[in-house]
Amino acid sequence: MLGEAARAAGYRLIVRDEVGSTMEEARRALAQGDAGKLWIVARSQKAGRGRHGRQWGSPPGNLYASLLLVAPCEPALAPQLGFVAGLALHDAAMLISGGLPELKLKWPNDLLIDRAKVSGLLLEGESRAGRLDVVIGLGVNIASCPSDTPYPAAFLRQHVPHMTVEAVLAALSDAWLSRFEAWSRPGGFAQIRAAWLERAAFLGEDITIRLTEGPLSGRFAGLDASGRLELETGAGLRVIDAGDLYFGSPA
Repeated sequence: MLGEAARAAGYRLIVRDEVGSTMEEARRALAQGDAGKLWIVARSQKAGRGRHGRQWGSPPGNLYASLLLVAPCEPALAPQLGFVAGLALHDAAMLISGGLPELKLKWPNDLLIDRAKVSGLLLEGESRAGRLDVVIGLGVNIASCPSDTPYPAAFLRQHVPHMTVEAVLAALSDAWLSRFEAWSRPGGFAQIRAAWLERAAFLGEDITIRLTEGPLSGRFAGLDASGRLELETGAGLRVIDAGDLYFGSPA
């Protein structure tokens, strides 16, 4: 199921029929001394989760995967890996679909098609002995999507009937390798940032960011050099480290 390039680069794969969550399986592997570069995939999850501890519905037919990376970078740079993974997923979906122009990336880490969410990404780190290990969790709606979400949702087979979990994972693992290698070079995030902005949803549009202190609205102006969202508001330019982006009013 992994791509040829990923296998040649030493990435490994574990497939489970059902787990609590692939994120927890990756953490368990890390605790047992795994060296990283490990993809863990489950056909279904009983306790999948998204950002802010939200439950992620996990019926069979979709991709539920986590990638374990041991000390992939300096801790301060780890948040950039979310952009790397998002770009890789966009690359994979474009390759398999034959180039759907409706595919876009929503800050900080969702893949959209026709402004409906088809995937989510969760980045978690674990510090020990001065190093940071990272788990990147990805959930991709391939055969179905939930109907009770506060935002539009979709699944890829609505647009590409032949798409399979195996094909998405193979393309994703190779695309990750390519984007990660580019990012790892000196100044690599500038290239990742430019590529991400080329695929950005809502760029130049009025959006709302839900922050801990409440919603903030303005125009999505871009990303700064470290990946923070730049929001033009009536009070001037705000730079946002983290939050949930909505177009229009937040649900």
